[in-house]
Amino acid sequence: MTFKFKLISFTLLFFTIGITLPPPNLKYNDDYNTTIVVSPSIGYDFDKIAYKIPFTTRDFVGFKEFLGFYESGSDYKKINSLGYLGKYQFGRSTLKVLRIKKINDFINIPELQEKAFLMNVMRNKWILRREIERFSGKKINNILITESGIIAAAHLSGPGNVKKFLRNNCSNNLDFKDINGTKISDYIKIFKNYDISRILAIRKPDIN
Repeated sequence: MTFKFKLISFTLLFFTIGITLPPPNLKYNDDYNTTIVVSPSIGYDFDKIAYKIPFTTRDFVGFKEFLGFYESGSDYKKINSLGYLGKYQFGRSTLKVLRIKKINDFINIPELQEKAFLMNVMRNKWILRREIERFSGKKINNILITESGIIAAAHLSGPGNVKKFLRNNCSNNLDFKDINGTKISDYIKIFKNYDISRILAIRKPDIN
């Protein structure tokens, strides 16, 4: 499925089922606040997330829910034709880096997938900490760079490819795209302006 077709399909789905994407000028409303409890090990307590409608708050919960929906339709059981797994479509190599070895456990335990996503965000924030500090808020090659866009792009292509892209002024030649035609620049644009600042940058996050 090409990126354009995927984007059109999601747009039609939103109109059909009445889900609204977060507008860029959205202001927080107390009815949709997210409760975040910082944990010394992974920095986020998933049992204490309180929110009502995904995608409508531009915080970490809105970010991860939109990305999960975009990746798999929020399907924890999904395995695509290339073997990418779960709601966030993790590759096996990434799971090994996160020290998650039992694939059957991973695909069958939603909480483990959520923790893996958080750990990957924390790790990518650490790897890309200099790029986040240097480029966030700047417009390069007509692309607005934000922390959440950088982290979403790292989920798509890996942090190394995002580093090269940003350090070379968002060159089209380094705009990595996946098998569906989705590019680094697409994810930077789509997932911009979510506030994920309360998620810690940790080199080796602990799953426990």
